[in-house]
Amino acid sequence: MELGAAVTVEMAATPEQVWLVVSDVTRIGELSPETFEAEWLNGATGPVLDATFRGHVNRNGSGVKYWTTCRVVACEPGRSFAFDVHGPGGMVLNTWSYEIVPSPTGASVTESFRLADNAVTRCYWKLTGKKRAQTNVRGMTQTLNRVKAIVET
Repeated sequence: MELGAAVTVEMAATPEQVWLVVSDVTRIGELSPETFEAEWLNGATGPVLDATFRGHVNRNGSGVKYWTTCRVVACEPGRSFAFDVHGPGGMVLNTWSYEIVPSPTGASVTESFRLADNAVTRCYWKLTGKKRAQTNVRGMTQTLNRVKAIVET
């Protein structure tokens, strides 16, 4: 069972330019349709492996707002940026990632999310997975198109 989805968008920008935008979590409010702000925690001031930050989420635009704590799990300038989202008790709920590869026009950028593979998330995915995947695909498409607009200007 696939517990996630991905979207890829071509951008007329260097992989390094793209990475600078997607790895700056303080810009999330410009990019994401659900997470409207984020801040680095514990003295972190930018993207480095194991840095933590928290994001302020408006789930499905429904008005249900909450903070999530995240930890950077991949951080390779010009190539990748990923973070785990933690739930109650520090349990990893899912991982969001950006993979950036050079392309003939600049960069091919893939955003993806994967739920942690455990009994709780498998049950959640069986109940709401298809609908949530559609929501996330729309959101990732919107996010990547916003990144594209920034890096191509």
